[in-house]
Amino acid sequence: MHNIETLNKLLKNELSATETYQQAVDKLKDDISLGESEDLRPIYEDHKDAVSSLQALIQRLEGVPCEDSGAWGTWAKIVLEGANMLGKKAALKVLHEGEKNGAEDYEKALQETELSSDVRALIETKLLPAQQSHIRTLDKLLDAAAA
Repeated sequence: MHNIETLNKLLKNELSATETYQQAVDKLKDDISLGESEDLRPIYEDHKDAVSSLQALIQRLEGVPCEDSGAWGTWAKIVLEGANMLGKKAALKVLHEGEKNGAEDYEKALQETELSSDVRALIETKLLPAQQSHIRTLDKLLDAAAA
């Protein structure tokens, strides 16, 4: 049961991320060069993959996957809307902060002693490394935006 709660919390984060990146790619495509927009799309796809992986694991554990991002997703959308008005760099900072929070949530989940080995393996081999890669990509985009 505990694993399902943890997975659903992580799933909400990933649902929020897919919604936020979808919005960012749509809104920023006019603001940023095609190359930067193309840098964001793989991150969006990674988050969609993470959603699928988490949903499948929750179902395999006989749980019911949550279907929306809840309050966190609403908040992320509002913040991104504001950042979009402030420009590309502000929007990239919001995405970067979201990725760092997601990585912290995965690291916190790994601290849980009751975490089953299949859940731990998914986080260690797929979800956390992807999150860390997203942070590096956004670091590069932010450096380029600052230049």
